[in-house]
Amino acid sequence: MEESPAVPGKGHLIQRIFIAVSLVLMMTALFLIFVYVPTEENMGVVQRIFYLHVPLAWLAFLSYFVIFICSIAYLMKPQEKWDWIAYAAGEVGLLFTSLVLITGPIWAKPAWGTWWTWDARLTTTLILWVIYLAYLLIRSFANSESQGARFAAAIGIVGFLNVPLTALAVSLWRTQHPPAVIFEGGLESSMLLTLMVSLAAFTVLYVPLVAQRARLRRTEIELLKLEEELDLAGR
Repeated sequence: MEESPAVPGKGHLIQRIFIAVSLVLMMTALFLIFVYVPTEENMGVVQRIFYLHVPLAWLAFLSYFVIFICSIAYLMKPQEKWDWIAYAAGEVGLLFTSLVLITGPIWAKPAWGTWWTWDARLTTTLILWVIYLAYLLIRSFANSESQGARFAAAIGIVGFLNVPLTALAVSLWRTQHPPAVIFEGGLESSMLLTLMVSLAAFTVLYVPLVAQRARLRRTEIELLKLEEELDLAGR
């Protein structure tokens, strides 16, 4: 069990700062999305979901990248902190991937005339969601926490192959999903500004979410160890 930080309040202070900044950015983003940015000519009001859908997808990818890095670190040097961070990123990533799969069809229905199609981008995103779920559930099949962490780390590394496939799906295959236009001059300055602020807001919020869940995971593991010690002492 690792020692507690030398300055217990420091982490909480940094977390509060991130939350405060994310709140300001989120309120600014909502103003830009629903008041400032013009309505897109072809898709109309529903296009505004774009400013939420893209940041959610970005965080789904970012979460899996965190899992990938922490999984490698854990297998190279089995320190529990790497598994705690990866597990937290897995839960947060599953949440954001679920929201991607919800906001996507809401946008697709008026744009494509259907809620769902087995488009390459949509299919690989669904596979990413399944991988996230497998990463979290595989632990229940292990005989111990450490073994479950190793199993999950293996999935975290192998499953990362799906991330670039999902990101590049619109370039690798012919799809209905629109191509990336963010840095190709396909967005007006007001739309690009709104998207960048929304991306910043979600990214800043992501940090305290993962940090807090990692702390909770640490507490969960410590309680499990304490229960095991009490059981052994009572026998």
